[in-house]
Amino acid sequence: QVQLVESGGGLVQAGGSLRLSCAASGPIFTINTMRWYRQAPAKQPELVAAITQDSTITYGEAVKGRFTISRDNAKNTLYLQMNSLKPEDTAIYYCTADIRESPSSTYAYTKWGQGTQVTVSS
Repeated sequence: QVQLVESGGGLVQAGGSLRLSCAASGPIFTINTMRWYRQAPAKQPELVAAITQDSTITYGEAVKGRFTISRDNAKNTLYLQMNSLKPEDTAIYYCTADIRESPSSTYAYTKWGQGTQVTVSS
């Protein structure tokens, strides 16, 4: 079974940086788009950034210019470099991956990680 494991969250002061990682493992033929979402308490999930297999990137308006998404296809790993962090960036961050498990798989399905907490103090 495919698993996504996030790491790198923690507590940081405003203006600081963190780097999140998300490693995918299991029966994977290919991973299409990978994304980072975040959810703050009592708020709806928000798309932070997305990156396609050929590295086309999209950022949410709230993080443009501060966060950088990247991926290592050979390692099936997704990254999020977060700089100039603000208290409003505090949330649980989730990675997702659109996965095809075999060459015969017609469709990709979206797998979610368990989330990692990011807390930014003022």
